Amino acid sequence: MFRFYKGLDTITLFHRPSLPSSIRVLTLLKQASAHASETATEDQASDHSHQNKMQRTEFELNVTEDPPTSDQLRTILEYVGGTRAKDVVDGARNEGDAIRTLSQDPSKFKAPVTVDWNNGRAVIGESESEIMKMISQLPKETDAV
Repeated sequence: MFRFYKGLDTITLFHRPSLPSSIRVLTLLKQASAHASETATEDQASDHSHQNKMQRTEFELNVTEDPPTSDQLRTILEYVGGTRAKDVVDGARNEGDAIRTLSQDPSKFKAPVTVDWNNGRAVIGESESEIMKMISQLPKETDAV
């Protein structure tokens, strides 16, 4: 019987290193990623029954200093709701306005924005509780190997 491997979920941080809030989010995501990797790899010489049932929330962290493309922005706004366009792009009134404004002036993008592309979630800003909730809701690997 064949089993298809599902890769890790990807979480992208749209990051601006000049912003303390963005640096805090990056640190939080790096720590969460490292912690998930640690707990997912137990001593290989030990009994594997616990490891086979262990839940893990490993994810691939993608950090970019570039603003989102118009397609990415459209997707982010779908995840958070079009009424939050002004929270993602400075001065935007709606989704169309956000896309237009960002294409004319990429500096209007408000980082940090954390996106879970695989599961359709995004967090605008540095809300640690919302980011940790997003990570904790990643599908957990529970199948035996």
